[in-house]
Amino acid sequence: MTSFHRIRGLRGSFLIASAMTVGLAAMAEAQSLRFWTTEEQPERLARQEQMAADFQEMSGIAVEVIPVTESELGTRATAAFAAGDLPDVIYHTLQYALPWAEAGILDAEAATEVVEDLGRDTFAPGALDMASFEGGVASVPVDGWTQMIVYRKDLFEENGLEPPTTYANVTAAVEALHNPPEMYGFVAATKVDDNFMSQVLEHVFLANGVSPVGPQGLQELDEAKTVEVLEFYKTLVEASPPGDLFWKQSREVYFAGDAAMIIWSPFILDELAGLRDSAPPTITDDPTSSELASKTGIVTNFAGPSNSEGAAWAEMNLFGITVDAEIDDAIDFVKFSMEDGYMNTLAIAPEGKFPIRRGTAEEPSRFADGWAGLDVGVDRKAPLGDLYSADMIEQIVGGLDVAKRWGVEDGQLALASKIVNSQAINRLVREYVDEARSAEETVAMMNEELAAIE
Repeated sequence: MTSFHRIRGLRGSFLIASAMTVGLAAMAEAQSLRFWTTEEQPERLARQEQMAADFQEMSGIAVEVIPVTESELGTRATAAFAAGDLPDVIYHTLQYALPWAEAGILDAEAATEVVEDLGRDTFAPGALDMASFEGGVASVPVDGWTQMIVYRKDLFEENGLEPPTTYANVTAAVEALHNPPEMYGFVAATKVDDNFMSQVLEHVFLANGVSPVGPQGLQELDEAKTVEVLEFYKTLVEASPPGDLFWKQSREVYFAGDAAMIIWSPFILDELAGLRDSAPPTITDDPTSSELASKTGIVTNFAGPSNSEGAAWAEMNLFGITVDAEIDDAIDFVKFSMEDGYMNTLAIAPEGKFPIRRGTAEEPSRFADGWAGLDVGVDRKAPLGDLYSADMIEQIVGGLDVAKRWGVEDGQLALASKIVNSQAINRLVREYVDEARSAEETVAMMNEELAAIE
C-alpha cells in the first residue's frame, strides 16, 4: 500500500516534512490502539481483552478495549469523526458498513488489504458480497448468523418427506404433518408490530428473489413473484396456532413437540439442547434433555419457485478500520483477530457467531472445526459438535456462503431498513392472510405504500 494511503486519513493539508516529523515523534511514544466493541457484557469483554493482551504480547502494541452500547454506536461514531477522534478499530453490525464507508469514517482500502492478505477465498462469499464497496470491502467481515428453518427431522424421515429447502417441500410437509392441536405444521410470525415478523418475512421474500429495492433505490415488487410469496405465507399461517404469534410462541410450541417447523435464529441451538433453564424444551419431563435437539434438523438456504438458488437472511458483524487509525497497527490487529485470536471472538457466543472464515489456505476447515468445538449454553455447557451432527454443523456454517439482506448488494440498505421499520409489509401481509383483499390487490397496495417511504 502506498505511503499516500498511509497518511490520507489525516485531516487538513500538511507538508510532507511535517508529517514525517509528527510520525517519528509518535513512534517514540508508547504504541497503542483503541478498539470499540458493542459486546459489552463482562464475560464477552473479558474474551476481547484476552485477545488484546495476546496481540500485545506478540506485537508490543497495547489495545484499549472500549465498550460502547450498540444503540449509541452510530451517534458516538459520527461525533468522534467530526472531532477527528475516532478509535482505530470498531466492531460493528452490517447496518453501518456502507454508510460509514461512504461518509469517510472507514478506511475501506485498509479493510480490503486485510481480506486480500488473509486470502479472499477463505471468507464466506455471501459475507464478502454484503460488505462489498468500490471493488473491495467497507469493513472486514468477522462473524454472522443466518435465519434458519428449524424442523422435526425425525417426523420428516418417518413420513418420507424431503427437508424443507423449498416452498414446495414446506408445503408438502404441512399437508402431511399438520394435525392440530396435537401437531401444527408451522408456527408463522403474525404479530405485525414485532420485528420478528419483519425478519421472517424478509427471509421468505428473499427466498423467492423478491426485494422492494434495487440499484436505483425503490423498485416495484414483481407481481407474479410476490403473489407466490403471499400465497406461500398464507399456507404457513393457516398451519399455525391462532393469535398474534412472534418468536416466543414459535419457540414454545416447537419446544413442546407440537410444531413440525418454525423459522428462528441460531440462538435457539443451545436452548434446544436443554442448556438454558429460562427456555427449557418441554417435549419430555426432563428440561435438561437434549432429545429434541437430536430430533431436529435445520435449513439455512431456502428457495422459492422463482429463485432456485435460494437465499439465507443474515446478520453480520465486522471490524471497521477508521480513517483516524494508526493504519499499519490497526491492520495487524484485525489480521491477528481474524487468525490467531479468531476463536476468542467466536467464543463470545458461538451459537450466534458463525465463522465467516472457515479456515486458512493451508488449513481450510481450521476455524469451522474449532468453532464446532466451542461450548454453548448458559446454565450448562457443551460443544455444538457434541450436540449436532457434522452435516448440520456444515449447514449452519454454509448459510453464510449465500447470505443476503434487502438492499445490501445494491447499496440501498438504509432505504431497505426504512421499509422494514415502517412495518407496512407486515401489516399488508397480515391483512391479506386475514382475507381483506386478494394477493394481486395486496401487491398493488404494497407498491403504493412503499413508494411513499422513499
